[in-house]
Amino acid sequence: MHQYRLIILVSILAVLVSSCFKEDELIAPHPPGNYTTDTVSLTESYKYQVYYSLYDSSVRNTNLRTSWDLGFESSSLGWRVIPNSSNFMKSAYLEGQVFGSPADTSGAVWLFNPSDGSADSLAIGKWFTITGNDTIGTNQLMLIDRGVDEKGNPRGFIQLIIDSLVNGTYYFRIADLNGTNPKARSVSKKGNVNYTLFSISDPSAVISEPDYLTWDLLFSQYTTLLYTDKGEPYPYLLTGVLLNPKFVEVAVDSTVVFEDVNFDLAQTMNFSKNTDAIGYNWKRYDFKAGTYSVNSDIIYIIRDTKGYIYKFRFLDFYKFNNKRLEKGYPSFEYQRL
Repeated sequence: MHQYRLIILVSILAVLVSSCFKEDELIAPHPPGNYTTDTVSLTESYKYQVYYSLYDSSVRNTNLRTSWDLGFESSSLGWRVIPNSSNFMKSAYLEGQVFGSPADTSGAVWLFNPSDGSADSLAIGKWFTITGNDTIGTNQLMLIDRGVDEKGNPRGFIQLIIDSLVNGTYYFRIADLNGTNPKARSVSKKGNVNYTLFSISDPSAVISEPDYLTWDLLFSQYTTLLYTDKGEPYPYLLTGVLLNPKFVEVAVDSTVVFEDVNFDLAQTMNFSKNTDAIGYNWKRYDFKAGTYSVNSDIIYIIRDTKGYIYKFRFLDFYKFNNKRLEKGYPSFEYQRL
């Protein structure tokens, strides 16, 4: 009998305690957004780089891909210097050679920046040593091949030595291939951008990435490594989409119907922060016909800089211009989940 009284007492206390708390409120599911379709204009020669925001379906910035050569990492602890891969740029360290003397390229080992954004195989690499609080260059001569312009014309070479990084400013020297026209230059980090951009042709030009919180996708040409049937790597200039390396990530699926992808399904997918995770292979080139076709069955699940998730797919790579189809105008549709 004592046990029954104890059970009844505990039950009464449980009811009294639970009545003190507000009943759980049901949270309405986040309603998906409307479908959005848009087109980005790279033009037939792919001469532009276009920074795009999914959040408000806007182009944040457009610049000529030849408008800059070197990008200087702008985060507080950043030190990386990258060549502009959209121009097929590459670099080589020249052992035993001196800045300002004619450069000898025989035996040079040329390096390309990895398109996946990995930091362990950068074309310029770790150019410095740390002495106390000082970031000092190794004084090793680099030769930069500036690649090609949108018409395929060579853009020439420069010698480069990065001297130091002091209080947020990079100090470096450039000269022509034969060592003439030496110049001392500097680039200061800018807040809220991934890289501060520098033009060798016009050092006074103001070229800037948008604030890294305001864009998600970069439509551009870029250099990557492809592989022969024998597994041998070779660099290739492609046209595609790169991710904002700061926050954006993507999952890829081609087994689900686009309309069936919802928020719950997207949460189960594996996301990647590789900057070339979208890349170029949403389209294919028919060598016989000389035309591109788009694979709209490839679905990209994108988490943007604000944490929203979208489903995204490509629709076309052409638009009518002057009564003819012109490549270089990727169109796509997406929906916030």
